[in-house]
Order: sequence, then structure tokens, then C-alpha cells
Amino acid sequence: MTVEPLKSSLETRARTIIFVHGRDFQPAPDALLDICITAVSAGLERDCPEMLVDFHAAARRLAYYGDLSNGWLRDKGKHYDETLDLGDRRRALQELRMLRKRKHFRMSRYERLPGKTALREFAADLAAPVLGSIGLADALIGRVAADVNQYWDTATDFGKLIRERVRTEIAAALEQDHNVMLVSHGTGCIVAYDVLWQMSHHPDHAPHYDKRKVDLWLTLGAPLGDTTVKRRLFGAQSKGRGRYPTNVLTWRNVSAEDDYLCHDNTLADDYREMLNLRLVSSIRDYHIYNLAVRYGKSNPHSSLGYLIHPRVAKIVADWLRG
Repeated sequence: MTVEPLKSSLETRARTIIFVHGRDFQPAPDALLDICITAVSAGLERDCPEMLVDFHAAARRLAYYGDLSNGWLRDKGKHYDETLDLGDRRRALQELRMLRKRKHFRMSRYERLPGKTALREFAADLAAPVLGSIGLADALIGRVAADVNQYWDTATDFGKLIRERVRTEIAAALEQDHNVMLVSHGTGCIVAYDVLWQMSHHPDHAPHYDKRKVDLWLTLGAPLGDTTVKRRLFGAQSKGRGRYPTNVLTWRNVSAEDDYLCHDNTLADDYREMLNLRLVSSIRDYHIYNLAVRYGKSNPHSSLGYLIHPRVAKIVADWLRG
């Protein structure tokens, strides 16, 4: 009797990993996607090498809108040296790849990074509740992340065009009936949330996608717990099921020490109602130390330090195992 080999989950249902980048200038899409894949691969190779084959068998795509944000920032007089940016990203990634053990990602090494400071996160922790309550947080965000305010400006098509880019990638994977892992970083988490809400509730999109689910949403350095951000999210003025996305099975949130953008670093408490309404199976928060060094200084918000971290490697490996 011939025994058929057991088929892996990848053979029975294809998998797609979609990366959503954050704010500020971004390099060309091919280069950015390659860096994301390399960072995750390095983490898996270090901690879960048996899952590398499955990771490379999955489709890896980038929901890219960097050309839109780059153009807007240049119009505002900002300068961007893409060659230098890519060189520094690759140097930072190479240094992170030299950390060959999980124990190297602990607080003791983080505390020794050059230029490490908690001042920005401390200031955000102090300012956000006060400024949000008196309506000044939008002005503050305009100073430190002007492109985010532009995303929220309904008088322009900037936000609409960005959401279209992200929605196109998610929709394509769901329409192919793939298991989808959505990985969003920084303010890209705001875009991802709005798109997921649209696909759950907006009359132009919900009829096609409200029954299709993202298998795992992984948020890295997400500002979704911030008072001002929560007030501006799609659905924020609704009640009950209409307030939240209904198309995510599992949500994992990873936040780094001193990452000022996610100064409210736990989301399970902010979105507990999603569990109470049975809109998501689980929401879990993780705290890490981001060891990325950009331009000679510690950068706890860097996507590279998140993507290569042992916690993210485990989350990705567990998802690949099904």
C-alpha cells in the first residue's frame, strides 16, 4: 500500500503576508519589500529555521503608498536622500543580524545603545491626555507628523488614495481565498484599521468583503491607543458592531520600550469591546526592546528592529504552522 505524504497547510490553502509601511519618506517599493522580507527571514533563521521554507513559499506583498507621501513631503520643502536612507537601513539590519541569540534582545543590551533616550516617549505620555482633552493634539501631530494630519484632511484625496493602495492588496489576497497575515507598522496601522473598517461596513466594500477574514493582524509600534488617533479612526462615532472592523480573526500588537508613537502601548484594553461583541477571537499585547540604530542613534520605532525581533519571529512562525 502506498502512503500519501501529508500535505502542509500551504499546499491546501495559500498564504499571503502583506506589509503596510508607516509615515515619512520611504524608499522604492522593491527595495523596501526586500528589506522587510530580509528582516523577517533573519528572525526566523535565528529562532525558527524550520519555518523558513514555509515563509518563502508564502506570497509576500507590500501595500505601498510611499510615492504619495514622498511627493507631498517634497512639496512641503522636505529633503530626502534615498541612497543614504537605503544604505543606513541595510547597515542597521546587518548589525541586527549579528545578534544570533534571543537573549541578546533584552533590556541590558538596549540600555547600552548609543543615543538612547526615553524623553520623546515621556513627553508623549505627559502631553497626549492633556492635549487631547483640550483639542490641541492635532496641532502637535502636525508638528511632528505633518503627513498624518494630511491623511486626516478630508478636503484632499491624500487619505483616500492611500487607503485605495492598501485596500487593493488586502482585497486581492482575500479574493484568492488566501490565509492573510497583515503586518502594519506605525501610522500604517491607522491606514490598515480604516481600510479594515471600510471593508466591514462601507456600502461600497462591505457587500464584497464583510464575510472574508484577515487571519492575523500584526501591529508594530501602533498609535491606535492614542486618544486623538482613536477619535479620528473610521467608525469612531458609531456604536456597537458598527464601531469596529469585523474582519480580523486574531490581533497581535507589539510595542517597543521608548517608542513614542505607541506611548499607549497596550491595545487589548482599548479594544476590549471587540472581544465582548465577538468581533475578534483574541487581542494580545507584547512589550519588547527595539535594538535598531539609525544614523548612529537608538531608534525604538524602527520597523527593522520590530521585524527581526524574536517575538515577531515567533508570531510569524506560529501563524505559518497554522
